[in-house]
Amino acid sequence: MRQIAGLGISTQRATFITWHKRTGKPFHNFISWQDLRSAELVNSWNKSLLLKVIHVIFTVLHFLTGNDRYLAPSFLTFSTQQTSMKLSWVFKNIHEAEEAAKKNNCCFGTVDTWLLYRLTKGSVYATDYSNASATGIFEPFTKCWNPTLCNLLSIPMSIYPSVKDTSFNFGSADSEIFGAPIPIMAMVADQQSAMFGECCFHPGDVKLTMGTGGFWNVNTGGHLFASQSGLYPLIGWKIGEEVVYLTEGCMSDIGTAIKWAQDINLFTNVDETAKMARSIVDSQGVCFVPGFKVSVNDPDLCASFMGLKPSTTRNHLVRAILESIAFRNKQLYDIIVKKVRIPLQTIRADGGVSNNSFVMQMTSDLINKKIEKPANADMSSLGAAFLAGLASGFWTDKEQLKKLRRIEAVFEPKKDLEEYRPAMDTWLQATKHSLHW
Repeated sequence: MRQIAGLGISTQRATFITWHKRTGKPFHNFISWQDLRSAELVNSWNKSLLLKVIHVIFTVLHFLTGNDRYLAPSFLTFSTQQTSMKLSWVFKNIHEAEEAAKKNNCCFGTVDTWLLYRLTKGSVYATDYSNASATGIFEPFTKCWNPTLCNLLSIPMSIYPSVKDTSFNFGSADSEIFGAPIPIMAMVADQQSAMFGECCFHPGDVKLTMGTGGFWNVNTGGHLFASQSGLYPLIGWKIGEEVVYLTEGCMSDIGTAIKWAQDINLFTNVDETAKMARSIVDSQGVCFVPGFKVSVNDPDLCASFMGLKPSTTRNHLVRAILESIAFRNKQLYDIIVKKVRIPLQTIRADGGVSNNSFVMQMTSDLINKKIEKPANADMSSLGAAFLAGLASGFWTDKEQLKKLRRIEAVFEPKKDLEEYRPAMDTWLQATKHSLHW
């Protein structure tokens, strides 16, 4: 353990916990980003007159100033996935947390903050810019917790941790835990960490993660794009004076859909799905519409197969699932090209589904771009290691990190988009039929 120069922590985003500042005792279990207990509160807010007034005020402010900071609140709608609404629910429903907050004794933390707090035996209470920006409560334009939103939702400002650089000496893990005091040199949210692990350091670099969900992240450098059309602004990382911003588009149910297909015995091993899809010329008109998780725009959305025939086989069903992933990649890519006013550069893919050559090749064909796949599948861990290594002096600059990259495969466009047009049009028609089921 004494040979370890530093520890980096990469965690999933938006899942959080609150606890008593003095005793360290949690007021509840972790509340995940998928938790639906705030649904009633969300519906109430979205129908409220106050939210309509807010839209009008910020629309006028954006028109008068042209400042992108006012764009997101001008069409703000709440969803059950947002940390702010779940946190508001906590203070309305968990009496102990509410009482502790009144006495300035309540702490809020995402997974990274809780781990840091526990590893240091309660001596360090902090988060980093990447994790803070992913909560939706932290204002990326001003780089501080958003007092307006907190006042609106009756969330006390006293509960938030201090926000530090992503690559930073946060203190040391208590020696009783690992047998030696290991310095904690980085904390970073998983998608931003994967971006860093892929060495997407330059404006226009794109990272596509396909795991349980799918995440397209674009490095926008020092320019912060306002939230619009399903794209969200994030702080990628802060290292000293350098602040790098990202724009993110996400989709749920990528890995979830494939796992479900395996659970109902459509195939035995995930590795065989690409071969199954290629064994037929097309899906024979069968379409798969993902929707296992609650949608922001349509809480009644459901997953469905359409176009089934007596001749439909497992291969057709598997191909339809894989095609749906590529089609949604194309949808998000088109939104990014239209809204992000930066020329897109290298596209690098990671996550479990990036091992599927059928999805990767079809995505490359649809977007007409080369996609690189790294040899290391776990980019989140690598990104955290890179950031910790920079803070500890193990590496001196990002150029050294670029030399460590290993590319396993490169997918280049082989088919014209028009060859996919009939299948994609059918799929788009199927998605419309699935709405508001």
